[in-house]
Amino acid sequence: MPAPRPPGIAALLGDAIAVVVVLLFAVSPFPDDAFRASGWWLVVALVPAVAMPFRRRLPLVVLAVSLLCAVTLACTGVLSPSGLIAVAISAFAVVDRRGRLVGLVTVSAATAVVFVFNAIPLDGDLLDPRALQFMLIIALAGALGDATRSRREFVAAMTERAERAEQGRDEEARRRVAEERVRIARDLHDVVAHQISVISLNAGVASSALETRHARAREALSTIRRSSRTVLADIGGLMALLRSDDPDDLRDLHPQVGLAGLDELVTQFRAAGLDVDLQDDPDRPTLSPASDHVASLVVLEGLTNAHKHGADGSAILRLSAEDGSLRITVANRVVAASDAAAEGGGHGLRGLRERVVAVRGEAQTARTGDTFHLGVRIPLDGGTR
Repeated sequence: MPAPRPPGIAALLGDAIAVVVVLLFAVSPFPDDAFRASGWWLVVALVPAVAMPFRRRLPLVVLAVSLLCAVTLACTGVLSPSGLIAVAISAFAVVDRRGRLVGLVTVSAATAVVFVFNAIPLDGDLLDPRALQFMLIIALAGALGDATRSRREFVAAMTERAERAEQGRDEEARRRVAEERVRIARDLHDVVAHQISVISLNAGVASSALETRHARAREALSTIRRSSRTVLADIGGLMALLRSDDPDDLRDLHPQVGLAGLDELVTQFRAAGLDVDLQDDPDRPTLSPASDHVASLVVLEGLTNAHKHGADGSAILRLSAEDGSLRITVANRVVAASDAAAEGGGHGLRGLRERVVAVRGEAQTARTGDTFHLGVRIPLDGGTR
């Protein structure tokens, strides 16, 4: 049931019009004596005008008062236009304020009462056109009230739907922003993590070889310089992409070499001091481009963590095809201070899991004694169904 609306200028104007209309029908000098109330009965004809301002808050009461006045005058031989018009106005308010079901029952009952009692001042003629016209007015007022209520409910429903749609768009925008932040963080990690690790590792090599092996120290410093330039260029390219207003700017900041560069990647880690035991399946099938890139990131992240957190500077890298999937395993010994990393709580491993799941793969980390295992399964068909 719609809640009563607070009175405004339009409501006050409507009340004034309703009162004036009922008053005019009560005091107008109709040529037919059957329509004129005189003497004290004129007071009864004016009562509905007093009740009109209350029809919004008490529509059923105002309808009952108007109908009672009309029936009372009909019993005295007067077909009261003011009472019947007041019944019509009240019927509109009942349907508008109390809903279709209550309005239908109430208006039907009021119409039936008017139909029966209007015959009294018309010598019992139930089908007299003068009486039937007021019945039609009452029925039409009820229909207009239902149309007004339906329109108001429709507007309210459309407004609520628009508000929900706007809220949904805001939530979608926030979700997209959150996803974009995660993607940027992941891409930034992919761009700089390996190079920073190379810089850190070669800095350690240069520091230890500076006094005794000058050539090795110079080589390590050259690697640091080259990696620094690479990471600066990659960060600059990423920032340029983020600031670009061109939606078609699809530059690739880090070419997706994939497992085709596996040997070169392992060589880099060996040169940096990590003893990598590579166990690659010579019959390993080719992955889809997306899965191939994820596989290379798995190897990069696994060897980087092994070099950063490893206890003896060695790691075992195994690639094999099993059950329609490529299985990648990286195992290395860890020290006690690396517990957090070994449990897979780093940002690199977290982002790696997200990338593996994106190609419908699985990533697991485990620690057995002092050995940390990173195991990844990537479907050979790219995860398609």
